[in-house]
Amino acid sequence: MAGTGKANGADVASGFSEKIPATAHPLAEEPAEIAANINYHAQYSPHFSPYKFEPEQAFYATAESVRDRLIQQWNETYRHFHKVDPKQTYYLSMEYLQGRALTNAIGNLDIQDAYADALNKLGHELEDIVEQEKDAALGNGGLGRLASCFLDSMATLNLPAWGYGLRYRYGLFKQRITNDGQEEIAEDWLEKFSPWEIVRHDVVFPVRFFGLVEVSPNGSRKWVGGELMQALAYDVPIPGHKTKNTISLRLWEAKACAEDFNLSQFNDGQYESAGQLHSRAQQICATLYPGDATEEGKLLRLKQQFFLCSASLQDIILRFKERRSGKDSWQWSEFPSKVAVQLNDTHPTLSIPELMRLLMDDEGLGWDEAWDVTNRTIAYTNHTVLPEALEKWSQAVMWKLLPRHMEIIQEIDKRFVEMLRSTRADLESKLPSMRIMDSNPQKPVVRMANLCVVSSHTVNGVAQLHSDILKSELFADYVSIWPKKFQNKTNGITPRRWLRFCSPDLSSIITKWLKTDQWVTNLDLLVGLRQFSDNEDFQAEWASAKLSNKQRLAQYILQVTGVSIDPGSLFDIQVKRIHEYKRQLLNILGAIYRYKKLKEMSTEERKKTVSRTIMFGGKAFSTYTNAKRIVRLVNDVGAVVNNDPEVNDYLKVVFVPNYNVSVAEMLIPGSELSQHISTAGMEASGTSNMKFALNGCLIIGTLDGANVEIREEIGDENFFLFGATADEVPRLRKERENGLFKPDPRFEEAKQFIRSGVFGSYNYNPLLDSLEGNSGFGRGDYFLVGYDFPSYMDAQARVDEAYKDQKRWLKMSILSTAGSGKFSSDRTIAQYAKEIWNIEECPVP
Repeated sequence: MAGTGKANGADVASGFSEKIPATAHPLAEEPAEIAANINYHAQYSPHFSPYKFEPEQAFYATAESVRDRLIQQWNETYRHFHKVDPKQTYYLSMEYLQGRALTNAIGNLDIQDAYADALNKLGHELEDIVEQEKDAALGNGGLGRLASCFLDSMATLNLPAWGYGLRYRYGLFKQRITNDGQEEIAEDWLEKFSPWEIVRHDVVFPVRFFGLVEVSPNGSRKWVGGELMQALAYDVPIPGHKTKNTISLRLWEAKACAEDFNLSQFNDGQYESAGQLHSRAQQICATLYPGDATEEGKLLRLKQQFFLCSASLQDIILRFKERRSGKDSWQWSEFPSKVAVQLNDTHPTLSIPELMRLLMDDEGLGWDEAWDVTNRTIAYTNHTVLPEALEKWSQAVMWKLLPRHMEIIQEIDKRFVEMLRSTRADLESKLPSMRIMDSNPQKPVVRMANLCVVSSHTVNGVAQLHSDILKSELFADYVSIWPKKFQNKTNGITPRRWLRFCSPDLSSIITKWLKTDQWVTNLDLLVGLRQFSDNEDFQAEWASAKLSNKQRLAQYILQVTGVSIDPGSLFDIQVKRIHEYKRQLLNILGAIYRYKKLKEMSTEERKKTVSRTIMFGGKAFSTYTNAKRIVRLVNDVGAVVNNDPEVNDYLKVVFVPNYNVSVAEMLIPGSELSQHISTAGMEASGTSNMKFALNGCLIIGTLDGANVEIREEIGDENFFLFGATADEVPRLRKERENGLFKPDPRFEEAKQFIRSGVFGSYNYNPLLDSLEGNSGFGRGDYFLVGYDFPSYMDAQARVDEAYKDQKRWLKMSILSTAGSGKFSSDRTIAQYAKEIWNIEECPVP
């Protein structure tokens, strides 16, 4: 029975109680003691009926056993921080794409072998148990995954830090693929419960909405009335790699109190109105990015953002005051020497007026002192130059929801304008675009990015090209006032999750040849692989690890899509949010052209081509029609190509449903070519490009975001480059508007092939129309798919040539991993700590 994991539940349970005691061993190291501790949790922290110990029950008991260890480290870490009282960083983000925690936790604690043995003793395999865990649905794409990589690095570097976010009940959505394309259903990650979170019933803060501002006779102001919710803290432990430090991701849940439930209304049969505040509280943390087409939707999004900011800042201030409580005298001016707040994009911008409000209205500071503290505390990371993502909120909506904050924002804007007029008369003409309050009579808005730039001490972009664009274009006028305020911090990824744990075979080969596993926390050591790139033994081991990853991926694809793919074909993958600027449309048009050419070939000609499996994955935002059309097109093309006996040995097109962190951990190690093909100048950084490169996957891409730096690090000859450069894009768009664009015949042929109806009866004209015409909304090929198509197809031909020479391809693959050292989030976070936050490591002794 042992080792199968398939035994009858009752037998397993009774078998365990005889063989393995149910004894608490929270800090167990030995497999027998760990097994006893897991068994203890199965019996004494039960979440299921007794006598069941199937994989699901085993997962929860195992997670709680690991959590014992984490709680001890956690408590020690925060005790140590309290004693030393270092400056701490608080990272505020609307998203955290955590992924599964079990493999990561036992890997970082360096106890995976002991846990595998312990589970064997209990009749289970670790691999099966890991599969029971659901991904935490707290994020959408790169922004949230970056935040999670950053927390991993903060813990690994022993930095005193916290993450703050919201505890979404349903996350973004779970993606189901049907014949009609994408369907969204609620994510069920909390349907049972998360074994990793600890609710902190003693950490509760009031958060107000609506209401009005009362002015007292002495002129001080107070925000009163409106709706009062409670923010309740849930903490998730984040262990560092092979270090005692374990930090917190604190997630807020919105609640209403018992006294907010109107018992007499309920007894009168007015059930809905009796619990109105309770139901409104539940809406706040129901989903990530609720649709904001209606005023209700806008209010809810703004409520979410303010809820995160207010609860987090009240928590930070309380902790600061508690640490000062024993001291005879202290000043609020010391606050920035103990607290650094980082805003991850514009979503937490309301931290600025909220910190001002808390300092002035609750703590009694004057404007100048509160402003000085706020400015020295808060820093802002910009993640996009896309206008639709640089948030602008209606002034009317904000006055309604946050009347005191609007007074403060108005005052910040007024003082900024006065400062500019008195010191920089030359910028007078730029004022309308630089102001925080845009008072366009048609649609007066608050520009959140401008508020961040004016109010924070540091603004950073997330790749060299992106930061350069911020300085030369988006924020150029502010740079002329505050040249030292702007920095670059090229993003990174954690080597633990994105190589060590997701590709164990490749990792052990790297460790064997480098004769050390120190690369896991010092990624620059990978450069040592360059000396082996021509070594035949090394290449053979590398090829074998890559093949086993491809075989594992092929099994997964069969299981989730029913499509059988050949591990001997070139695995070509594009996974990321579906967005027109990321140009999944360019990729599928290329695949369509490839299919058409294969159809026209003779059997003999086809045999000379490189077989390819092209995989797509990613979610289209539920109201983004063109993105959803692209998902549908990929699936319609796949349905035809994969069932065409003439060509399906040479080409398959697969859409992998419900892309998330766990799916990425399967796809990325199994990939050989990865597409990062956004229109140049539009992708701030990208981080999946770093994950693919680290796993020895070659990139076909434009000079955009971090692609520029990846190509510099791994060598031009190991990167398949195509497309217009960022500085050419404005000119090309202008020429397009003036009707000067001459499309490549291949581009026309691919579009015509779709219009011929070969991929079904769905009307793709609106999607293809976006590529036509010379300008206008939804037309004029704003993302230059047509312009870049010929050079994209030429680059794909170079890929085929390179793949035919497997020895050359393997060398390129090795050099890709060897050049990825720069892209560790450990490097990024060490730079933030030193150059923005001014914090130092604080290791638990």
